[in-house]
Amino acid sequence: MQSNFVDYVKINCRAGHGGAGSASLHREKYIDKGGPDGGDGGRGGNITIVGNSNFWTLLEFRFKRHFRAKNGGRGGKSRSTGADGEDIILDVPIGVIARDEEGNIIGEITEDGQALIIAKGGKGGLGNWNFRSATRQTPRYAQPGLDGDELQVTLELKILADVGLVGFPNAGKSTLLSAVSAAKPKIADYAFTTLTPNLGIVEYRNHKSFVMADIPGIIEGAAEGKGLGHRFLRHIERNSTLLFLIPADAEDYGKEYDILLNELTKFNPELLDKDRVLAISKSDMLDDELKAEILAQLPTDIITTFISSITGEGITELKDILWDKLHE
Repeated sequence: MQSNFVDYVKINCRAGHGGAGSASLHREKYIDKGGPDGGDGGRGGNITIVGNSNFWTLLEFRFKRHFRAKNGGRGGKSRSTGADGEDIILDVPIGVIARDEEGNIIGEITEDGQALIIAKGGKGGLGNWNFRSATRQTPRYAQPGLDGDELQVTLELKILADVGLVGFPNAGKSTLLSAVSAAKPKIADYAFTTLTPNLGIVEYRNHKSFVMADIPGIIEGAAEGKGLGHRFLRHIERNSTLLFLIPADAEDYGKEYDILLNELTKFNPELLDKDRVLAISKSDMLDDELKAEILAQLPTDIITTFISSITGEGITELKDILWDKLHE
């Protein structure tokens, strides 16, 4: 069964060609040699993507990947301009980056309603009216329209969330998300239960809220493509704060944190600039003495807290910490 979450697609785009200009000469009873009156051709249709906050996946592009905009109309007599080709408007989720065939960024969608032309229609040709002069009073030629862009565009979705959950498989990320929001990710006692990112809205005090994203589990070597590879690491790039989750039954807490941080650094060194919080999950099995031993193994430059998504221990304190980080 294929997932409804699609975050990477390639689409073929052909914008409309510009309409040809007209080489019309004015013809009217009792008017001899009326002169040039050919109008310009219309612009070819553009292909534009528009941010839509109601969309969260690129699923629809899995079934339709070829888009052809209409050509511009020909210019007419009496200096009439041809009709512009009809544009194609494609709704996409917020957080989409569009790239050309060489991988260069065309632009990105970061707001609801933001529009970005990914394939520009050709300019319409000039009619012969534009070429008249004192020495060339009856030009009998006009420009053809220009070709529109034709290219393959890659649409890449990076989830926009305030907090991104980072941890190994079975660290308790999905359980935490289900405990603090209405999201219902799949939860099981085996690795890689989560195969697609999940979003949840976390309710905070006084009717405030923030968005948390459960990113599929990272393993050592993920930046080189091991496990689920770096397919989902790109979603972390758009998170304001990273919440590292290490389970209380881990063998080496400091080592797990270092591996996670190293994988993110290898994928994108700029991730080190993000705010980080560390939570020890499944802490209902720990007493104060064990918690003190765990803290001794962890770096002191990161806020560390103990939580249990099952009993609710530390959840309110964690929300407070995250809210403060998001609004520093």
